[in-house]
Amino acid sequence: MTEKILILDFGSQYTQLIARTVREANVYCEIVPYNKPINYDSGLKGIILGGSPFSVNEEKALIVDIKAMADKLPVLGICYGAQLTAKLFGGKVGKSDKREYGRAQFKKDKEDVLLQNVSAQSQVWMSHSDTIKELPDGFELLGTTESIPVAAFKRKENGACPLYGLQFHPEVYHSAEGKTIIKNFLVHICGCKQDWTPAHFITDTVETLKKQIGNRKVIMALSGGVDSTVAATLVHKAIGDNLYGIFVDNGVLRKDEFESVMEMYGKLGLNVKGVNAKKHFYDELAGKSDPEEKRKIIGRCFIEIFDEEASKIEGVELLGQGTIYPDVIESLSVHGPSATIKSHHNVGGLPDTMKLELVEPLRLLFKDEVRRVGLELGIPADMLFRHPFPGPGLAIRILGDITEEKVRLLQDADAIYINGLKKHNLYATVWQAGTILLPVKSVGVMGDERTYEFTVALRAVTSVDGMTADWAHLPYDFLANISNEIINNVKGINRVVYDISSKPPATIEWE
Repeated sequence: MTEKILILDFGSQYTQLIARTVREANVYCEIVPYNKPINYDSGLKGIILGGSPFSVNEEKALIVDIKAMADKLPVLGICYGAQLTAKLFGGKVGKSDKREYGRAQFKKDKEDVLLQNVSAQSQVWMSHSDTIKELPDGFELLGTTESIPVAAFKRKENGACPLYGLQFHPEVYHSAEGKTIIKNFLVHICGCKQDWTPAHFITDTVETLKKQIGNRKVIMALSGGVDSTVAATLVHKAIGDNLYGIFVDNGVLRKDEFESVMEMYGKLGLNVKGVNAKKHFYDELAGKSDPEEKRKIIGRCFIEIFDEEASKIEGVELLGQGTIYPDVIESLSVHGPSATIKSHHNVGGLPDTMKLELVEPLRLLFKDEVRRVGLELGIPADMLFRHPFPGPGLAIRILGDITEEKVRLLQDADAIYINGLKKHNLYATVWQAGTILLPVKSVGVMGDERTYEFTVALRAVTSVDGMTADWAHLPYDFLANISNEIINNVKGINRVVYDISSKPPATIEWE
């Protein structure tokens, strides 16, 4: 049985970071709502209590029985988890005299296995308005900061399982030795073997898929994206050509993408049918300028075509999807799923008439883990590390109505830009880049002739997760060369601008 760490979610923005840090140490973990009953199976090695935007002193504070957990397994409380531990065992938690948020200097007061290989003073990240005023009886102090008297503590050894608390966030990047602390908890306190690797995941997942699927057929919508490609490759490894992939050319893909992706699928040995549906999409999009309307048309057309193609395959019982762990966590979180979801081309919107059992081989992985598994499976790195690309494709990078000619202009300009980024080793330095065709024409001069042609905007941002983003400071000479190359080679475009807006207040995409 796979070793596992359980992370209890109390609603903190950092909960996923805890999980990512644990996974980086090659230890499998799951995030569950704080109030979900715990199954103490033989694979469970320890429990981490996450942070929370709530106060342990509120009337409706989120409470769990930490003593019952710590009677069975090692427990580490982080921020709210530490404060709740202190309060439930008889200590005092109150409002901080000074709200501590941001960087702080942690001072180690006592040597302990949790803090081994951690410097005597180390930068940590704080985010709390409450603080532990007094430790409960039977607990001892391990470290402080300038502002708070209790930054790290533990229950004294009395034959019970180890129980620790940290008022700072070791999972956050700004906690310089936070990963060391978490690794100490995993390895030296919980006794984890650190054997959860991409190869281990592939072996386990393929065996699980074989048992789930048997001799049945699986159908899957493919997009050329990272998640669907890795998921399909795993399913194919388990059942071979009983996986039927469908890749729809909606007419708003990148230049030559349909052909190159189909070629890649062929090299991977996947059983994929390519469907050229450009005309259908162009006809449906004709005259439509509203971004949300364009999204819905693309989603609806995709579902119609996928449904039509699926009906041609007899005996299909299962639907493969590239669902990844953040999607799963969202639906299980303390606060429930997001209230508003932007419309996009998503297989999750398939009609109810398709009563198919789901196959989701990636539902336990974060995006970076999906890429590592993809590399282990032999999927080309240039495909796995492509920039994010919107579901509705270039349709939302063409402001205004969609025509086949506008798509051609944008595809040609965007190909020059993206290939230029790769050629000058800039592609990997930005999180996402793309070209936007603006609904304005301007006067230009080419040779002795005046022109009246379109303008494109180049966009490149740096980001960690797309939630916030800064415009990428690309070299001026690079931008000048790309501008010249686009104007000289794409007839119909005579002006290039560069977008220097950050998110917020702007968004990454223009629509």
